[in-house]
Amino acid sequence: MTQLRGEEKAQYVARMFARIARRYDLLNAVMTGGAHQRWRRLAARLAVAGVPGPAQALDVGTGTGDLALALARRPEVGQVAGVDVVPEMLRLAQRKAARRGLQGRVRFLQGDALALPFPERSFDCVTTGFTMRNVADVGAALREMARVTRPGGRLAVLEIFPVTRGPAARLVQLYFRRVVPLLGRLLSGDAEAYRYLPASVERFYDVAGFAHLLEESGWGQVSYRLLALGSVSIHLGSRR
Repeated sequence: MTQLRGEEKAQYVARMFARIARRYDLLNAVMTGGAHQRWRRLAARLAVAGVPGPAQALDVGTGTGDLALALARRPEVGQVAGVDVVPEMLRLAQRKAARRGLQGRVRFLQGDALALPFPERSFDCVTTGFTMRNVADVGAALREMARVTRPGGRLAVLEIFPVTRGPAARLVQLYFRRVVPLLGRLLSGDAEAYRYLPASVERFYDVAGFAHLLEESGWGQVSYRLLALGSVSIHLGSRR
């Protein structure tokens, strides 16, 4: 797959997620054995740790809304905004919030991670799940999240990372290169989208490099917690 950059990447990703929106939750559940929901709940809990309530929370690249809804269930959180560039995903998120009786605590709106539709210092905590690999400029997205976060506010980034060392490396690489595209083709009917996923992981930062990028983008007290044999991490930061 040709490596995409800038606006070309942004348009490609938006079209791809629009195509797979209806199957997105199913594919996540199958590919992670259902663990993705547990990871999201953990990211939400870590994002609000130490934040005085009722917190104003933001979920960037909210997709079908699971991480935003996990935030909305937290007792420390007052209101949640979920932002995504793909309207097909947002419609599913809104229906999900209504089914779960959370529409009064969370609102979903269309917006770009590189130009969030909020004033400076609007939020006490920000989350993003499986989004940073897909943005056109990762550093700009992290700086934009810092812009809308109050000093001392928290960030939690849930993301997939390449595993290149250790006993699990070959197993993880085999899964992403062979199993993920096969499952994607069988369950979504969109082979191209699930060839993009492993390619996007392999070209992304490693966990240490991403931590360094966070520090360069306005975030302090950076740490991370590895999950799923090191292929998934929750990176944490505090707005300087």
